Amino acid sequence: MKKKMFILWALFLTITVWAQEGYTHYEVRYATNPKDAKNYDTQRTREEYLVPTIFEDNKVHMVYTMHDRMIIGGAKPVNQSLRLEAIEPIKSSNFTEHREVGIINIGGKGIVQVGNKKYELNPKDALYIGRGKDEVTFSSVSADNPALFYFNSATAHKSYPTKKITQKEAPTIENGNAKEANARSITKYILHDTMPTCQLQMGMTELKEGSVWNTMPPHTHGRRMEAYLYFNLPEEQAVAHFMGEGDSTQQIWVHNQQAVISPEWSIHSGVGTQNYTFIWGMAGENLDYTDLDPVSKEELQ
Repeated sequence: MKKKMFILWALFLTITVWAQEGYTHYEVRYATNPKDAKNYDTQRTREEYLVPTIFEDNKVHMVYTMHDRMIIGGAKPVNQSLRLEAIEPIKSSNFTEHREVGIINIGGKGIVQVGNKKYELNPKDALYIGRGKDEVTFSSVSADNPALFYFNSATAHKSYPTKKITQKEAPTIENGNAKEANARSITKYILHDTMPTCQLQMGMTELKEGSVWNTMPPHTHGRRMEAYLYFNLPEEQAVAHFMGEGDSTQQIWVHNQQAVISPEWSIHSGVGTQNYTFIWGMAGENLDYTDLDPVSKEELQ
């Protein structure tokens, strides 16, 4: 009887460990040269730069890109808590040991626990987590309306305080106009001029009804890379995301809750079949938000 109980207990432990390790999925994307990217066909372009799956029930998805070593990820805890695990490529005892993290919740109300402290994030609230050794876990207040935690992470040389930023607290500017179909609100959640960070910057752009263009005219910034997460897009709608050098552009068709990696040499602009929202995140050596290299509409090819 004791032997049978021991076997059952050992089996339970094995299943538990497998479940804990099995909810994190990640892949590695290598940095690319613009000369090579010009020769990519549609499938190869999507393989290199599109992140098609960000959110999946009770899973954490991550893409580790060699462009400034940013990690792009999402966590969707439905009926269990999810830990932000240290994936093998970062060679750390925990995820934040050498990294800072920015999180924006685009789903239902959720809780991010950093060490022993809990932060409740309403929809469109953000959280910055500084470098440290605290464990990070995600959970939802309601399984019927789970949180959707989108996060970016960059390597960090110094530890800065963890800070929650609500949408009301974050600076917001109005940009563009209806005539050019690019009227939009830009919310600056995690920026060096509003809070200290090492490399990471994050914000959100919401296009007004009737506006479909973002970041037009486009630009590049060779001092940092960028990633976009598109959301608030009905299933039957899509966004054509433009990338590449200004004189040799390519496009990637993106659907709701999908992300795109934008290398430092690439423009990043898009036009949708209707208005939408996107989160932008940047990592690199220059934290000046206005540091960019414009590409005029006349130069685009």
